[in-house]
Amino acid sequence: MGKFIVGVIIGFLLVPAGFYLYVRSGRAPVATSAPPMPFEEFFANTALHATLSREAPKTRTTKASDGELLAGVEVYRHHCGGCHGLPGKPMSGIAKGEFPPPPQLFEPDHMVTDDPTGVTYWKVKHGIRLTGMPGFQASLTDEQIWNVSLLLANADKMPPDVSQALTAPFGPPPPAAPPTHPAAKPNPRRK
Repeated sequence: MGKFIVGVIIGFLLVPAGFYLYVRSGRAPVATSAPPMPFEEFFANTALHATLSREAPKTRTTKASDGELLAGVEVYRHHCGGCHGLPGKPMSGIAKGEFPPPPQLFEPDHMVTDDPTGVTYWKVKHGIRLTGMPGFQASLTDEQIWNVSLLLANADKMPPDVSQALTAPFGPPPPAAPPTHPAAKPNPRRK
């Protein structure tokens, strides 16, 4: 019986040691163009779904006013569209280089209209590790995050004015803000 227990302990130690040696050998895929590591997708998806079921808000509706949807369009165009795409536009160069590739959220197979709005809200707010999806809690307000989440929940049934705003060409960049530091005072000794 003692040999069996020793064998089990050695077996449990060999798995992490083998994984460590695999990673240290340089054979583990780290490039975005490489296939996923063994079990990478399983562990990442299992952890994500467990966290979402525990932490994603469950109280928000998918019904939204045109004003909320238009506010969501502004957030999406400036913070999400570069990776997740705009309707009728090809995948961006940034999106093509990411691993895993970000879902193009206005393509029928990738819409999140069936996801609870709170799940989308959580993903936008906190981001998802190992996917390239950043968390926006430091750069967007909760209202902006809810608005973009509502936009995505309604992506298959947007009013015409919202669809038009989403596909409108980008205008010129806003003017540069004036410097916030005081102007340098002339040196009276220089002449």
